[in-house]
Amino acid sequence: MQPVMKEIWAWVRSLAAAFVLTILIGLFVFQPTKVLGHSMDPTLHNEQRIYVSKLSHTFGYQPDYGDIVIIDSRVDRVRSFKDDVLEHPLLRWIRGDNDPNMYVKRVIGKPGDVLELKNSKLYRNGELLEEPYLKEAMQPEPNRKWTVPEGNIFVMGDNRNHSKDSREIGFIPFSHILGIKI
Repeated sequence: MQPVMKEIWAWVRSLAAAFVLTILIGLFVFQPTKVLGHSMDPTLHNEQRIYVSKLSHTFGYQPDYGDIVIIDSRVDRVRSFKDDVLEHPLLRWIRGDNDPNMYVKRVIGKPGDVLELKNSKLYRNGELLEEPYLKEAMQPEPNRKWTVPEGNIFVMGDNRNHSKDSREIGFIPFSHILGIKI
């Protein structure tokens, strides 16, 4: 092989290895993502870039109360490894699209919790939640009660009056928690 061809082949191998490593790190360790919309105002803003740890998704552990998580809002379908690969930010960037099904929300309830919305105030297991991160008081809503089933969490946006969250889409299976904000 000629020296020029050896040099080109070395560059191609290096670039391919870097691409594969980038995909693997984004699938299993951490990845950048972009906030779409205003449901997390004032904590996070539309178009803001954040980094999420993928370790919870990789190893299947649940987030804590108050954690900001990236979720797949399509809770009525089973997620697969193929979904993780196809939704990788680098591949979405190459395709030139954003995924409107990925939501950024805050964990409010974990398995076994009883959440109650009374008089536009939120209670967890009978105790009023102190939520200093909220943008504004919730507009009046009908009183509701949820019990979070095993293997699921309950999430809400910080901008409660403008957030599509577990109140509308339902409980979020652990498999649909794609990462926790770092």
